[in-house]
Amino acid sequence: MPTLDDILENVGEFDRFQKQTFFVLCLLSAAFTPVYVGVVFFGFTPEHRCFSPGVAELSQRCGWSLEEQLNHTVPEWGSHGAGFGSRCRRYEVDWNTTDISCTDPLGSLVGNRSTVPLGPCQDGWVYDSPVTSLVTEFNLVCEDSWKLDLFQSSVNAGFFIGSINIGYIADRFGRKFCLLNTILANVVCGILLVFVPTYLWIVILRFLQGLVSKGCWTAGYILVTEVVGPKYRRTVGILYQTAFSVGLLVFDAIAYAIPHWRWLQLTVTLPSCFFLLYYWCLPESPRWLISQGKNDKAMKIVRDMAKKNRKKMPSHFEDIKFEEEDGGKQSPSLIDLVRTPQMRKNTFILMYNWFTSSVLYQGLIMHMGVAAGNVYLDFLYSALVEFPAAFIIIVTIDRVGRRYPWAASNLVAGAACLVTALVPPDMHWLKVIAACIGRMGITMAFEMVCFVNTELYPTYIRNLGVMVCSSLCDVGGVIVPFIVYRLVEVWHDLPLIVFTVLGLIAGGLVLLLPETKGRVLPETVEDVENFHRQSAPKAKTIYLHLQKSE
Repeated sequence: MPTLDDILENVGEFDRFQKQTFFVLCLLSAAFTPVYVGVVFFGFTPEHRCFSPGVAELSQRCGWSLEEQLNHTVPEWGSHGAGFGSRCRRYEVDWNTTDISCTDPLGSLVGNRSTVPLGPCQDGWVYDSPVTSLVTEFNLVCEDSWKLDLFQSSVNAGFFIGSINIGYIADRFGRKFCLLNTILANVVCGILLVFVPTYLWIVILRFLQGLVSKGCWTAGYILVTEVVGPKYRRTVGILYQTAFSVGLLVFDAIAYAIPHWRWLQLTVTLPSCFFLLYYWCLPESPRWLISQGKNDKAMKIVRDMAKKNRKKMPSHFEDIKFEEEDGGKQSPSLIDLVRTPQMRKNTFILMYNWFTSSVLYQGLIMHMGVAAGNVYLDFLYSALVEFPAAFIIIVTIDRVGRRYPWAASNLVAGAACLVTALVPPDMHWLKVIAACIGRMGITMAFEMVCFVNTELYPTYIRNLGVMVCSSLCDVGGVIVPFIVYRLVEVWHDLPLIVFTVLGLIAGGLVLLLPETKGRVLPETVEDVENFHRQSAPKAKTIYLHLQKSE
């Protein structure tokens, strides 16, 4: 009896019907960008210093330039040197005193500058940028700087919980039902974020947004790969992720044009309302319908597919079913992921690589946001390198294989982070180039772990294996804000050293995995255990042939 893949060969594997579905879902993928990396602009932290009453009037009376005002009224920032003013401490003096000298104001007040007492910023801060963000609105600096970490960690915590629950909803009630409901919830949360007045409610809504948004993106990924034929499935999956990269460019342009974070949030949320129209223009997954025994509804979609693709349907569609519906299915169990040596090795290496990919990908974006350069240009450059990353994957995976490009991408990412950390600050252009190379490497690693994960588990436990391993991606997302924003207080490039270690270890571990190029997807645990043995006879045969020819 024919399977759906057999039928797609006749009615079109990637024709007009699938291309339309692919396009509308790519819009959904691009719209996920502000949720995933929005902290770069929503949580932008400009240069700042304590507000001291009387300083502005004194500066105007004395005719100081901004540089002179900072030199006279802002203490040095610890071990950072004389060129860096303190962001969290101020001189405890009365700048409103009438007889202050304009040439040596501190000397005229206390005599010895080194003995001037320092205190916290009791009257707020002055920010050197017209851009408004969560940081400037709620003063998330100094003692409260951890609240910015929590803002980003909350959305990743939502990813972690939501990916499991939304995955169940997609499997239980359908891909289309899941998409429409998560789109609606994401729009409601995004609009409410614009109007809530307190930091606590912003964090709660950000968590709720994470709860539904990643599941929505994943449901779109599943749907777009389920309506195309097997020859196009991997390419379509990679291009769906590339649409996210397009979203990065659009988000960067919008953020540049709209420097107020609330208006920016509203601008990137409102277009998602149009995704509710998918109720009329998006099909349900025929594979899911068949798996639920709803063959009549699946057949209606297949007929629509054939009609739109201008193809003729074969006459034996009445017997359509999945080959996997045969009896003798095994029940998935978490223990199966670590029961045998090869499964155990695969699981732990994949979990670590999901974790590393998330930490390096999000971490490099966050670190760029606190760098000294132009955040909009740096974001643009690093987003552009994601396109050659996708091209390299498409070109190499079926020619070179998975393992070596995957390992190389992790090693390149780690090495590039080390170079970025060691380049002197005055060579900012070189730091940007090295950071972009690192971003390209980790983008390749991130995209490759997505589909290699499915190739290393047997059919009956494949979904569970991907779900468990990819959950470490969200754990990494929860941790990475604290790695970046806390360690930069110690040394600006210290997070890059952490990323270097993680990336190099990930690249080495990938080499311990079996190559899956040209292999049939494993059906049982025994198939997985035999993966690394299948290449041995071939190697011996080549060796004996060479000996014989001599």
